[in-house]
Amino acid sequence: MNQPEVLDSDIRALQQWLRAAWQQLGDPTLTTFARRELRNQMKQCSADLRECLQRVAEPQPEPVQSPASPYSRPELRILSW
Repeated sequence: MNQPEVLDSDIRALQQWLRAAWQQLGDPTLTTFARRELRNQMKQCSADLRECLQRVAEPQPEPVQSPASPYSRPELRILSW
């Protein structure tokens, strides 16, 4: 997998986790402590998702390639007798 595919799968996983967490947060049997912990995890997940989305939004720099001259001298020369 290349970098954009990895970021895309990370974003999808974070979004699915947040969706499930919101549903779980609505559960009336959740204790106060569990609810607080879930909200803390949701904040961390939201920050991670925001970071991934910013990386996707940044323009990717193209690799710099020096133009090869068609008349350049070869780097390796084999000499024989």
